[in-house]
Amino acid sequence: MQEILVLYYSHRGSVRALAEQIAIGIHQVPGAAARVRTVPRVSTVCEAVEDEVPADGPPYVEASDLADCVGLALGSPTRFGNMAAPMKYFIDGLAGVWVNGALTGKPACVFSSSASLHGGQESTLLTMMVPLLHHGMLLLGIPFSESALNTTRSGGTPYGATHVAGADGVAVLTAEEIELARAQGRRLAEVALRLAGER
Repeated sequence: MQEILVLYYSHRGSVRALAEQIAIGIHQVPGAAARVRTVPRVSTVCEAVEDEVPADGPPYVEASDLADCVGLALGSPTRFGNMAAPMKYFIDGLAGVWVNGALTGKPACVFSSSASLHGGQESTLLTMMVPLLHHGMLLLGIPFSESALNTTRSGGTPYGATHVAGADGVAVLTAEEIELARAQGRRLAEVALRLAGER
């Protein structure tokens, strides 16, 4: 089994719900498995402020998770059109991974959630791609051949899976959001397996 890392930060559960659907999509591809990980919250002085082991949900990510994976799905809520501080803090600490080229040539995709329909999802996805390009990753989006991309009235973009949570932060995904997140997971797994087979 080739493992694909699904790494996310979620504040109210929406990004976690997307991560779970992406993982389902990955598991639908024979020979692929999802390794789901998260990052801890940070304080206002940018230090990790949670226990070393999360109280619930997946474990916190380690450098070995990045080295071991054959692909990466990266998710964060939208914060003024950019990723949330905990994910940015984690990515900013990956100099060793970058120097070692641990992610070079591996496929990646991004996903996000916002409270409002025009809450900056697409700019968040695009800015999340920038550090992945610096790591030499190969970026994948969602093609318009996925019919849900043409019918969704909530989340879903060609840049990556998204969810519109609303002002109350509801983490219940629409049928289209689920379909697109799973399609993104399948696409990432299929490409990752092809590339891993050529190495």
